[in-house]
Amino acid sequence: MLTLKLPQIFRVHQVPRIFWEDGIISGYRHPKSSALDCVLSSFQMNNETINIWTHFLPTWYFLWRFLVLSHSLDFWRDSYTWPFLAYMCLVCLYPFTSSCAHTFSTMSAHARHICYFLDYGSLSLYSLGCAFTYGAYAMPERWVNGPFHSYFVPTAAFNSFICTSLSCYSRFLELECPSLCKILRTVAFLYPFLFDNIPLFYRLLFCFGDGCTWNDSVAGYFYHLLFAALTGFLFASHLPERLAPGRFDFIGHSHQLFHVCAVVGTHFQLEAVLRDLRLRRAWLSAHAPAAIFTHTFATLGTALLGNLAVIAAFTAVLLHSSGSRLILQSSVPEAERPKEK
Repeated sequence: MLTLKLPQIFRVHQVPRIFWEDGIISGYRHPKSSALDCVLSSFQMNNETINIWTHFLPTWYFLWRFLVLSHSLDFWRDSYTWPFLAYMCLVCLYPFTSSCAHTFSTMSAHARHICYFLDYGSLSLYSLGCAFTYGAYAMPERWVNGPFHSYFVPTAAFNSFICTSLSCYSRFLELECPSLCKILRTVAFLYPFLFDNIPLFYRLLFCFGDGCTWNDSVAGYFYHLLFAALTGFLFASHLPERLAPGRFDFIGHSHQLFHVCAVVGTHFQLEAVLRDLRLRRAWLSAHAPAAIFTHTFATLGTALLGNLAVIAAFTAVLLHSSGSRLILQSSVPEAERPKEK
């Protein structure tokens, strides 16, 4: 009878520094796990298990929502829904990529960096997906057809390259300059978030009277922004594990809470966008330019290929640069090397 042995887990001093996480003392997987061990490890309790499942299960939730919506929205013939179609593709992509990154990041030090390069790229594209929907359905009435509206999506596509580039570059600073690494990675994702949400900030905070589009979607956008703020706080602070190292290694550390808040925020965003899509259809169809399939998906395709090129460039530097050994730190002293049982 075939039996599968679950992989061994280790303490922080038994794995290379590049695998260390702030405030996490135990639950580390072998730094040179096989692909099978990585998959099996998702079914045992370690410090990545909940990270994996808090994005893998939501992927299926968003795919289910996508399938249900495809029966009520005509994605093939109705040009009004095309920005939402692009958004839904990216909403399904980012949690799946994140789940895969957390699953396979311990195959090697190289694999860890490449997995997170791809993770950052998918988050950058998700920010573009938000811009597609905000530009098409959430723009304040008085801004429609104005300069900001015209350049909103192209600028968001350019921002995705900046986001991927900065976040990938930050990995090269993880060991030498951890503070600068954290600042760069935070800025990389904060900047496109703030830009994408300018229409929402205006609608929620500064727009009163006629042309302000105050409808049922506003509450959803408020909750989305609230959970986005919580997500950013957890990402930057590493709380609660910084206050009690070792206490939250398996359940309750900041990255797990970060995943949950991100997914809940995306859910509220999705529902708010759907309300705007439906409630504002008549006005937008009469006043806003119709979406063009080639423009929408040409922009998405260009951003996808461009971000893959950025990731490929950083991967090439990682694999071939003479200075990459410092950021890999793929060996540990012989006395501390994990022992197989």
